[in-house]
Amino acid sequence: MPRGLETLLAVLAFGVCLGGPGAADPLLRSFSVCAGRLSALMEEQWMFDGPGSERTASELGAMVSLIEASMAEGEGRRVLDRRIKSKVAYRALLFQARFRADPEAAKQAATRAETLAAECREMILG
Repeated sequence: MPRGLETLLAVLAFGVCLGGPGAADPLLRSFSVCAGRLSALMEEQWMFDGPGSERTASELGAMVSLIEASMAEGEGRRVLDRRIKSKVAYRALLFQARFRADPEAAKQAATRAETLAAECREMILG
């Protein structure tokens, strides 16, 4: 069974065990934040790493599937708000990593951005 499908089924089972979609809010929050980060990363890659953007687009699609599977009715605005805020914050971090004049600060921003993206990818790949 593909890893994405395993993750989706695990999320659904976890949500049922906790009492339904409303109880899975911490997961939904994480999925929403990661979708925002992956959106920002994909846009960055469109400019600087074309082939990388295809992989990230696939990961973003998987994250959106997780959001849809765990989102309760009426949660759409909150999810979108988290995605947008996360995207803006992550885009600022990527900007610092690429354009900061201080090489050490740029390196720290790049390391942090890589760490955050890796955490999101782990949610998809298990």
